Amino acid sequence: MSTTTPPKAGGATRPPGEPAPSVPIKAIKLRHPWRMVFAILLVVVFVSIVVDAALRPAYDWPAVGKYLFDRRISQAAVVTLQLTVYSMVIAIVLGVILAVMRLSPNPVVKSLAWFYLWIFRGTPVYVQLTIWGLISLIYSSIDIGIPFMDPWVSFSTNAALSTFTIAIIGLALNEAAYMAEIVRAGLLAVDSGQEEAATALGMSWSQTMTRVILPQSMRVIIPPTGNEVISMLKTTSLVTAVPFSFELFTRSRDISAETFNPIPLLIVASIWYLFFTSILMVGQYFLEKRFARGVGDRQPDRKDAVGTGTGTLTGVVPVIGSGQPSVTAPPRENDPPAHPGGVK
Repeated sequence: MSTTTPPKAGGATRPPGEPAPSVPIKAIKLRHPWRMVFAILLVVVFVSIVVDAALRPAYDWPAVGKYLFDRRISQAAVVTLQLTVYSMVIAIVLGVILAVMRLSPNPVVKSLAWFYLWIFRGTPVYVQLTIWGLISLIYSSIDIGIPFMDPWVSFSTNAALSTFTIAIIGLALNEAAYMAEIVRAGLLAVDSGQEEAATALGMSWSQTMTRVILPQSMRVIIPPTGNEVISMLKTTSLVTAVPFSFELFTRSRDISAETFNPIPLLIVASIWYLFFTSILMVGQYFLEKRFARGVGDRQPDRKDAVGTGTGTLTGVVPVIGSGQPSVTAPPRENDPPAHPGGVK
């Protein structure tokens, strides 16, 4: 009795013992019908809201276009940017100082920093701005000199501090409390061995912070700092408590009081806020990408046996006296040459 091999495609026969040819697997994409239904429903709802907003007379889109680039609005937008930039610069500098004080081994310095954070994080920013607006009632003059003696120089508070300056001071001091915790978290995220290594290399404290600690902590500091900048842009609308009335929201509200049409002016202010926020978000993205370079790019030292990386198993050599082969790894670049006999 004889057996025959089934013929191959095209009339050719497969020799005995030859494995059957592999058949490619046809992958069938998993269908998600409800996911598609949900996506279509979201699109329909979004389009309905947009069409409804476009047709409602209360929004008064012609008035929005009229006041969007009004000179008073554009000047107020610039003032809002100035408040944001000046306040954040002061807050970041003061926040770094407070963070270092919080990490200081001196209990007095640490307690003073903690007390500052407790006060400014525990009270609303609107209340703080209102108090700063009344600063001239608390301190009628600014005196420079030795305490409890006649001042060398004295200035009237109203003459020395404008409402614009008071608004910046109030925003900056409040934001510094939050920046201090952000910076402190970034500093603590760096391994302590980095500081020890820098000290062993003879670096001073300032060199260690500027060249080793801060560059590594920026990856942790940048994302929440970007969020705080965006938040500060919107918090400037509260400086009306000082009172300061030349920023974007208050200026648009004043114009709406003249036209008796508040909704279009609120939309105009929102469009300007969204424009500035979008620019800040793009800048934050590139900053995060810049300071996150090298994170997650390192590959493991050992690869699969078919790879070519360091530590890859590449061949066998006989071990003298045993008659059995042993697997060895290729030498690294800086390793000393192996003993000729394989066994020292």
